[in-house]
Amino acid sequence: MNTSMDTTPILIAEDDVKIADMLGNYLRAQGWQTLVVHNGIAAVNEVRMQRASILLLDLMLPGLDGLEVCRSIREFSSVPIIMLTARIDEVDRLLGLEAGADDYVCKPFSPREVAARVKAQWRRVTGQFRTMSHGGFDVNEAAQRILWQGRALDLTTSEYRILRALLVRAGAILSRAQLLDAVRQDFRDTADRTVDSHIRNLRRKLEEVRPQGSGIVAVYGVGYRFDP
Repeated sequence: MNTSMDTTPILIAEDDVKIADMLGNYLRAQGWQTLVVHNGIAAVNEVRMQRASILLLDLMLPGLDGLEVCRSIREFSSVPIIMLTARIDEVDRLLGLEAGADDYVCKPFSPREVAARVKAQWRRVTGQFRTMSHGGFDVNEAAQRILWQGRALDLTTSEYRILRALLVRAGAILSRAQLLDAVRQDFRDTADRTVDSHIRNLRRKLEEVRPQGSGIVAVYGVGYRFDP
């Protein structure tokens, strides 16, 4: 076991036993702990009990499908979610993003590719790197984390990218197209409504910890700006 990696397991929610075994075997060989469930309800329960550092989530699960699982988990957790699916249509990628997924891997995939995505998400949530300060916020770019007055914000990858873009250019108006450019580093096909969905979530999370409110202002017909 690589002791630099989190001992909380990677949760694999996949009803295809062969795929689940393939991923589990490969990840364990790379030094990760793994836990496998075969239905959506079990996946939600394991995350709720904090038994997952990262969730590999099949879209077509029995009980609750992957989108329902993702939406349910996002009500109480920001655990990184990587969706696994045979669906490659743009609408399916958009639905996954809007439900709160951090990454998306289409079947058939190699276990090496999935392991690389897992490692990237693990670095994002656990890495310790130099930070940059923006008016009470500390932005840790290498780990892709943002802290408000020393308190880490529970953000998805897309939420992190949007908030970072707004903080770096605080006071300036960023169009939806500019914010889309920040979001779609991994997702090439997104839409304006995806940005609006992430903004709603960001406002809610910031208002929970920031007495003066989220600071995110909508500029009608143009986009958004952050007022420090």
